[in-house]
Amino acid sequence: MIQQHEVMPLLLQACPSFAPLWEAHLREYEGEVLFYIVMGELAHHVLKLQQSGEAACFAALGVAIERLHVEGDAWVQELATIGLLEGIQNVWGHTGVDPAQFEPYLGPESQRAWRALNAFWSGQAETVAV
Repeated sequence: MIQQHEVMPLLLQACPSFAPLWEAHLREYEGEVLFYIVMGELAHHVLKLQQSGEAACFAALGVAIERLHVEGDAWVQELATIGLLEGIQNVWGHTGVDPAQFEPYLGPESQRAWRALNAFWSGQAETVAV
């Protein structure tokens, strides 16, 4: 089962270009990991990659996110959905980039979480039921 301390190594392996931002986070917060802030930073990074046509890591990142959903403990699964997927949807959507462009990289469980987020934010569901 993937636990909290295994999340960042998995994501960094999938998206190595995020490493300098991860290291900056650790310096800024004196080694403390504020996971939801990091997921927002990763969402911004992925957007920049998309905008610059450098989406080579997206397939590996999709696999890593799927692993977080399938193999993660409850905390990790929630972080993958509420932290990372919702972060991508919000960051991309608020900059005029259609977040649906990232959805094809997601595995089945991650796509289910993606759709649950959409249902919640559109008012079709009262919770993000995955």
